[in-house]
Amino acid sequence: MSYPDSPPARRPAAVLSAASVLLVMAVAALAHAVVDLVVLGATVDAFRSAAGNTSASPEQIDDVVTLLRASMVLSAVVAVLSAPLLAGLALGLLAGRNGVRVATWVVSGLGLLAGCCSVAVVVGERAAPLRLGSGEQALAELLGLFGDSYPSWWIPLNAGLSVAQGLGYLVVATLLALPAAHNWFGRHRSATPTAPPTFTPAPHQPAPPFPPR
Repeated sequence: MSYPDSPPARRPAAVLSAASVLLVMAVAALAHAVVDLVVLGATVDAFRSAAGNTSASPEQIDDVVTLLRASMVLSAVVAVLSAPLLAGLALGLLAGRNGVRVATWVVSGLGLLAGCCSVAVVVGERAAPLRLGSGEQALAELLGLFGDSYPSWWIPLNAGLSVAQGLGYLVVATLLALPAAHNWFGRHRSATPTAPPTFTPAPHQPAPPFPPR
């Protein structure tokens, strides 16, 4: 008994484009993590040098340095973890897995939200610096040095990457919702081989006796 033919290997341009965007975003995430770790030492040194001119105590400076290190390392870790996730989604899309397409929509929504939040935080820090009470003036001075401690290109680069990330997720979600992608994933879903039907033989019944002549 023959099984249904597998769907054609030719993928629509929308699926190929969505997978390509995800792979590019995965590479960009790894590059972002590397950049964060490379500039960490110089950023901490610049912060300590500037913090020496404030009224903060050495203990307060050490606490803020710990916060600075933790934030940059956490950002790098998140970027490293997101790279294999995005690459896995891209490979799943190329394989025609409809469940991966749904997962990609979920990840795209969360990624778009995270990108918007990142841009809002960066813009908020530059437009409205954090203000604390008079008793925490030293801490306010230290936190105000955050932006100046990074390399001059670091904040614009992060803002640009956040915007590009949000646009990338939006593009991927839109491409996967196009009719060509929907039809292709639908063919993959309907072409799953099913087991052939089984037939149960009827029980043997003896032949009726011939009537006497």
